[in-house]
Amino acid sequence: METCHINITRTLDSSHSKQNIPFSFTIPPDTTQLALCLSFSPWLVDGHRNMLTPTLFDPNGWRGAGPRQGARHEIVLSRASATPGYLSGDIPPGEWTMVVDTHMIMPGVPLPIEIEIVGTDETAREKTQAAEIRKTAPRGRGWYRGDLHGHTDHSDATWQVADLAAWARENKLDFCALSDHNTVAGLAAWEASGSDELLTICGSEVTTFYGHALALGVRNWIDWHVRPGPHNQNERTMNHIAQEVEAQGGLFIIAHPRSVGDPDCTGCDWQFESMMPGSARVVEIWNENWTGHMAGNEGSLALAFEWLNQGYRLALTSGTDTHGPEHNQSAKIFGFDVVYADELSEREILRAVRQGHLYSSAGPGLELNAATSQAHAMMGDVLDVAADVPIQVSTVWADCPRDAQLAWIVDGVARETRSVEGNGSGAWELRGGQAGWCLVTVRDAQGAMLAFTNPIFFDGRANG
Repeated sequence: METCHINITRTLDSSHSKQNIPFSFTIPPDTTQLALCLSFSPWLVDGHRNMLTPTLFDPNGWRGAGPRQGARHEIVLSRASATPGYLSGDIPPGEWTMVVDTHMIMPGVPLPIEIEIVGTDETAREKTQAAEIRKTAPRGRGWYRGDLHGHTDHSDATWQVADLAAWARENKLDFCALSDHNTVAGLAAWEASGSDELLTICGSEVTTFYGHALALGVRNWIDWHVRPGPHNQNERTMNHIAQEVEAQGGLFIIAHPRSVGDPDCTGCDWQFESMMPGSARVVEIWNENWTGHMAGNEGSLALAFEWLNQGYRLALTSGTDTHGPEHNQSAKIFGFDVVYADELSEREILRAVRQGHLYSSAGPGLELNAATSQAHAMMGDVLDVAADVPIQVSTVWADCPRDAQLAWIVDGVARETRSVEGNGSGAWELRGGQAGWCLVTVRDAQGAMLAFTNPIFFDGRANG
C-alpha cells in the first residue's frame, strides 16, 4: 500500500471546553503501523494550562487513551508495540475515531488543533510474548498494608509499571493498586508484576470533567463521558458507572472529593449532585500529603462527616495518588490503608475495604472496637444496641510520635482529645441512643493527620 497520510485541523475556543469531540478517519487494508499526533497551541494561558487529551477507537472498539499533560500527544501502534496508554495489536482497516477530550480550554485565546495520521505497511516485529500473570500465594486472615491509588506512564506519571511495583516493595506494602486515568493498557504488565510478597490490584481512575472515582477490581475500560446533570432519560450517569463497577465485583471509590478544581486541577473536585454520595459507599479522604493544597483533605473529611451524619454507612480510605519519584519526594507523608481481610487476594482486600475494616496511617498503628454485654464490633461494623444500653468503646495505638494528639470523634464532634506517645490504649463509654457513629484520629503537633480509623455505627439506622 502507499503511505496513508491524513491531516485534520480545527480551531476551538472556550465554548468547546469539557466536550468529547470526535474526529473520524479511514485506515486502508494492509496497514501494519499507525502513527498519530494531536497538537495544539498555546499550552499556557495566563499561567494556566489548556488540557486536551486523545481517546482512540478502532473499528472494533476502545484502543487506548493518553490522559496526560502537554500540547503534543504522539501515538504509535503496531502488532508488536504501542505507546503507553494504548493497546498493541493488528491495525484493522476501516473507520477509526480519535475523540479529543477537552478537559480545559482557557478563555480569551483561540486554540488551533491539528491531528496528523500516518499509516504504513512497514514490517512489524513479531509480537512479544505476554508476561505471565503472577498469582500471590494465599495468606490467611490478618492485617494487610497497602495503597489503593497509583499511576504510571500509561497515564500521567513519570515512571513505568515496574517502577511502581518496585516502590511498593521498597515501602513493604502487601498490596498496591494501579489506577491510571481512563486507561487499562498497563494492567497486563501490572498483573505480571505481582509476587508472593506483593498483591497487584487492577483498576483505573475514572477521570471525568466533574470529578474522579477509583474503579478497582475491574479490568475493562470504563466509558467515563458523563456529566453532573440534569439528565435525559437514557443518558449515562456517574451512578450507572458505580453500578457497573459493583456489578462486576469491583469497588467504586469517590476520590479526593474536595480537591481544588478548575483551572488548577482540572475536573478534580466532585460535582455529581446525585452522587453525594448516592450509591457510593467508599470515599477517599486522604489523598497525597494531608496538608497539601491541591488535595483538600480537611474538606473531604468534613464532607464525609456530613454524609455519615445523614445516615450513610461509609468506608473512609486513603490513597497516595503517587505519580513517580518527584511526586513522592514533594508529598513527603503518605497515608496507607491497613486492612483486616480474610486473605491477601484482590477480592478479599476490596471486600474488607467496602466493609470499612481498615484504618489509614502514615506510621502509627490504630484500632477501634466497641462492645455491649451481648455483642462486639470492629471498625466498619454496625453495633445494634437498644436505647440506654451501655457501650464500651476502646482504642489501641502504637508507634505514635511525641506530642501526637488522639481525638475521639462522635457524630463528627471531638468528645475528647488527649496527648499520646509510643504505645497505649484508652476507653470511653456511650449509651445506646446517644450517638450514631464514632471514630478515632491521630494528628501531629501541627494538626496534620497521622492516622484515622473507620467508624463504628451504633443505632442500626445506617444506610448500608
